[in-house]
Amino acid sequence: MAVDRERVSALVRELLEAIGEDPDRPGLRATPERVADAYAEFFSGVGEDAAAPLAHTISVSRGPAPDTLPSGAVMLRDIRFRSVCEHHLLPFAGRAHVAYLPGEQVVGLGALPRVIDILAARPQVQERLGEQIADTIAGSLDTRGVLVVLDAVHECVTMRGGRQPSASTVTIAARGEFTEPVARAEVIALLTGGGP
Repeated sequence: MAVDRERVSALVRELLEAIGEDPDRPGLRATPERVADAYAEFFSGVGEDAAAPLAHTISVSRGPAPDTLPSGAVMLRDIRFRSVCEHHLLPFAGRAHVAYLPGEQVVGLGALPRVIDILAARPQVQERLGEQIADTIAGSLDTRGVLVVLDAVHECVTMRGGRQPSASTVTIAARGEFTEPVARAEVIALLTGGGP
């Protein structure tokens, strides 16, 4: 579903008037269109299938041969993401760390950031975003376990309310074998920089 840029632009113009501004003054004249363009990018994941990037998997077998998969986790750290909080329509941005224990399939590592991009490009809350990422990876790859750690700074915390500019929010979503506390703790340490 594409963002209706004309409608967003008209609503931004009305919003500017509602806060007492003149949308026709030089500094604001192009603002409604700029916001519409930004929203089209921010919310490009609405209606998009987040599992699509995981469709092209590689089947593997286990064992000592060179073309077989080891039993350990596949980890990708420091994936940058940005989203818009659905409560105040203010941005939040940070880093995602993802680990999964492959079943009989692996996926190209570039697919994992794409999944995150699609799910983050919707009105979101960080807690749900992590759960959606974990569910998408676990369901699409039939993994033995998935762990997603999100660490983000929310403009609704830094710019309003409590105004805590250095506060970040960390959320964890675990599936399968990573729901076991010892395994989860070991992988979290590796994902967040506490290991090799």
